[in-house]
Amino acid sequence: MKTWFITGCSTGFGRHLARAVLDRGDRAVVTARNPEQVADVVAGHGDRALALALDVTDPQQVRAAVKAAEDAFGGIDVLVNNAGIGYFAAVEESDEAEVRRMYEINVFGLWDVTRAVLPGMRRRRTGTVVNFSSIGGLRAFPAVGHYNATKFAVEGLTEALWQETEPLGIRAMLIEPGMFRTDWAGRSAAETAPAGEIADYAATAGAQRAAFRSGNGQEPGDPARAATAIITAVEADNPPRRLLLGSAAYDTALAGLDALREEFAAWEHVSRGADFPQD
Repeated sequence: MKTWFITGCSTGFGRHLARAVLDRGDRAVVTARNPEQVADVVAGHGDRALALALDVTDPQQVRAAVKAAEDAFGGIDVLVNNAGIGYFAAVEESDEAEVRRMYEINVFGLWDVTRAVLPGMRRRRTGTVVNFSSIGGLRAFPAVGHYNATKFAVEGLTEALWQETEPLGIRAMLIEPGMFRTDWAGRSAAETAPAGEIADYAATAGAQRAAFRSGNGQEPGDPARAATAIITAVEADNPPRRLLLGSAAYDTALAGLDALREEFAAWEHVSRGADFPQD
């Protein structure tokens, strides 16, 4: 029986994953800024479930939640950094306060929770850190440039993390979903105010923002199936370091790799020409 510590469980992936973990008989620390929103998730699971208040941008609350989890269950086997928000605006249009808030949650909050959990995992020489990225952490799109930047940051952080922790028996994994019915494009994402919109970006960022909003609730991805896929990956004898979720994410990622390879090859002579001449 594993103990999972999951952030951002009031909606979306976190909520579905917490339910799936508990339904299979594991223990789960189910966190949300308002724990009343996850009372129904932990109900009926007895002492295997613990609902805790957690705002990942509050360092004191982060440490208190991790300590409560360790006190209750003896240790955390799987940390899932799921808490995150989106923001829709062209790069130039973006509101600084909204962007900084997103970085605080998506990047610094994830980092803070991770470094609070890692000491216990290091002592036991075992554990898995699961960090939610996005297909937007591999390829960028108009209207979500700053969101993409937070997820690119998560990708780099996690790639370094697994190189640092695998020798200690701790695995790190990136989850890279495409579009799922998690309300990501609904209330979870703010956007630039109409007064801040720039007409020159209407055909790019503006059109993409409208597409995100209009498609909310109709995305092809099933978060319940995603939860099952994540559990399967975590439990695997040879788990992936990156797990794409959904056909769109898979196809988009491969297309991006092909485009990079093509452009790198086209400019290979210039790239190699930047070295000192070889004797």
